[in-house]
Amino acid sequence: MHAAILTNFATPKGGAEKVAIESARGLAEAGVAVTLIHGADGPADPMLDHPGIRRVGLGLTDVWERPAWRGAVEGIWNREAARRLGAALAALPARPDVLHLHQWTRALSPAIFPVLARTGIPVAVTLHDYFMVCPNGVYYRFDKAEPCGLRPFSPACLAAPCDPQSRVHKAVRVARALAQVAAIARCFSALDLVHVSNGSRARLEPMMRGAPFRHHRIDNPVRVARAAAADPAAGDAIAFVGRFTREKGADLVAQGAHRAGLPSLFVGDGPLADELRAVPGAEVTGWRAPAEVEALLRARARAVAAPARWLETGPLTIYEALAAGIPAIASDRAGAGEKIRDGETGFVVAPDVAALAEVFGRLRDDALVRRLGEAAHARYWNAPMTLAAHAAALRDLYAGMAGAAEAPSFQRKAVM
Repeated sequence: MHAAILTNFATPKGGAEKVAIESARGLAEAGVAVTLIHGADGPADPMLDHPGIRRVGLGLTDVWERPAWRGAVEGIWNREAARRLGAALAALPARPDVLHLHQWTRALSPAIFPVLARTGIPVAVTLHDYFMVCPNGVYYRFDKAEPCGLRPFSPACLAAPCDPQSRVHKAVRVARALAQVAAIARCFSALDLVHVSNGSRARLEPMMRGAPFRHHRIDNPVRVARAAAADPAAGDAIAFVGRFTREKGADLVAQGAHRAGLPSLFVGDGPLADELRAVPGAEVTGWRAPAEVEALLRARARAVAAPARWLETGPLTIYEALAAGIPAIASDRAGAGEKIRDGETGFVVAPDVAALAEVFGRLRDDALVRRLGEAAHARYWNAPMTLAAHAAALRDLYAGMAGAAEAPSFQRKAVM
């Protein structure tokens, strides 16, 4: 089997690229020939250094690094990306059995969908976010600091000032989303969508009825080697790992921990960095390599918290905490909450300072923290979300897609 994986970058700049890269490695280790095609230039993650992985760069530029007008035009429809992708696919020494798209908004644009369709090769798309139905990608009202409840592409949706930057930026994103919807409707009779949590599937599938989609559910992989459980009771802080933004709830962790009388530890960076440093007891370390992050959490974290305000699909940091034997605290809006046994391996709470402060206060009890960590480790490793398990699920998906492609296709329908 030969799978071509497409994404924006060859190094993790977010969860989507991380999963794309780790999927490539897991598949290669399982004996699948992998071609990873990335839009933007840049360094490659060491995970891609495997004899079973061919890497193809398209030499494009991240639209965020373009002048505003150029980034807007290329974000909506990048003709050069389409041309280069078509040429790269045609030049491959062996035709892929499947094409698997992970992200396209930063370098590739919706212009790649007709290119993928013209190959006649089955296409899968992993939904790490809500860009298939939501212009701003997270189905979240930044103007109201709450999840969106509007019907995608309805007049109310198009008029809402929900973008985190400006109405002009929202207009560009609407144009991109409509171009994407039109391209999929025009070009595909079938498209396989991979959901990474039950919650995101339950939200997205009803919004996409009547469209040429087949829905699947596959966990993201977790790249954590099995080791003895950490001793979180020896830690001192509530930890947050990732980008420091309000929709991810970084500020809630700092405020909740301070109210509970515990330090907070922030690994990463983002627009709230200075605000977090101003909270008593908060420590900001900046980005660290994965091995450093794991070591730091094992030494310092009484728990890892991800109290997202948005409907997060599946934050990897929660899964990595459970694998290490560290209690996890997730938002009741996030897909990660599905992996937590509330009160047994961690807590699932509302993204609210008072609710978090109450839970954090309970974590001052060493016996409780140690019990939660031991249960988290045992339960995770009873059914681990390893690269091998992820690759096995993908191989099953790809086999089904290849079989469906050999059967007569159904009539094309409108996407929305």
